[in-house]
Amino acid sequence: MNLQELTINDIEKIQLDDLFFSEHNKTALLQIIKEHKYFKELQEFNLPIDNKILLHGPSGCGKTATAKAMAAALKKNIIIINLSTLINARIGETSKNVKLLFDKAARENAVLFLDEFDQIARSRESDDKDVAEMRRLVNSIIQLIDYFPTNSILICATNFYDIIDSALLRRFQVQLKFEMPDRNELDRYYDKFLSVFPSHLQQIPRQYAISYAQARDYSNTTMKKYILAELELKNSKQRDNISAD
Repeated sequence: MNLQELTINDIEKIQLDDLFFSEHNKTALLQIIKEHKYFKELQEFNLPIDNKILLHGPSGCGKTATAKAMAAALKKNIIIINLSTLINARIGETSKNVKLLFDKAARENAVLFLDEFDQIARSRESDDKDVAEMRRLVNSIIQLIDYFPTNSILICATNFYDIIDSALLRRFQVQLKFEMPDRNELDRYYDKFLSVFPSHLQQIPRQYAISYAQARDYSNTTMKKYILAELELKNSKQRDNISAD
């Protein structure tokens, strides 16, 4: 299997300023960016550079977008794993595929983003019938992480933090929990999203108790509905005027 099949070609550019974080998460991410900006200066003092980040929390709260924004902020290529092709029925083949991607990220000084990390990083003490093979896979990933070069960045994301192997968890210098946004945070999101539309279209009903991704999808669908309705009405009036003439 070649590297192209193992990765997702995603060229979407996201800026950190476009995302919404807790103050704790924002501070931690900006710290990492600064560390890599002054990489050489910190190394002169033998100070470690944080480059292994675990993002965990509910789906749709910005973990994938954060990885893309970090890559953009650091002007690094991002390698996004295609888990559907990475995971093979044979654990040994999966280990080989993971190593290929770690090697590629190391060569390119890239950001390696592995979503749904729990699929290949489950605890080795589980009752799974394939626990022996899973142990070998996790051991392989531990070694890859330990030798991952500091000038590349590994970002892993999971919705299931509690099932990640404890030895793997210890490898991540930075672990950030993403929460579902509250009402005020969603209002800030809606305000920013709607600000680019004409004022008479901005007063859409707002949904709450949902993720940022759900709010984005809802807002996109609603705005398209409003805009298309206006276009249909405009075209209808034009046809009526032509008929009247």
